[in-house]
Amino acid sequence: MEKEKIQYFKEKLISEQARVLNLINQMKQNGVINSNSEMATEISFYDNHPSDTASELFDKEKGLALKGNEMSIIKKIDDALKSIENHTYGKCKSCGKDIIEARLEFIPYAENCVACQKSIGNNKPAEQNNRCVEEELLGTHFRYSNSGEVGIDAEDTYQVVQRFNKLEDLSLDYDDDDDGYVEPIEKISNEQYKNQLPD
Repeated sequence: MEKEKIQYFKEKLISEQARVLNLINQMKQNGVINSNSEMATEISFYDNHPSDTASELFDKEKGLALKGNEMSIIKKIDDALKSIENHTYGKCKSCGKDIIEARLEFIPYAENCVACQKSIGNNKPAEQNNRCVEEELLGTHFRYSNSGEVGIDAEDTYQVVQRFNKLEDLSLDYDDDDDGYVEPIEKISNEQYKNQLPD
């Protein structure tokens, strides 16, 4: 790449870096990230409705995700600036070919050419295969199985719960004389209460 173009993209990267840092500072000032102010002012969360707490937690996590995105852009910009010093700017990290200038114009910190970036995006696991790590430890015990293996699968688990739901009433036996009242004062009816009031 020509020296003038390298200098142009270096200035573009520095400008983009300043813009992203300014955005992070604005998010800090507006309480979007690193803010525990609402959650920290509560003496106790006992009286809060769960949706209020969930909303505050969602806002905090959203702020952290936004900050994480901007920090990853800062890291890519730093790497691009280092690649300018190493005379490797504009080269794809995957295949080593030149990244077209139109891509660098749009994303000056691009690390890969369009073809390699597309193949990297296609290699990401599909959502149905993107399962949590714990499932590997659990094995296939709670999944549906047609392999003929003996064990408890999801259908067996459902049937156990269904049988439990059909059990006889497990309520406690009450004494016949208490009629379900805990305190004797609970037996007083509204009519009895009104009759004892002075006119």
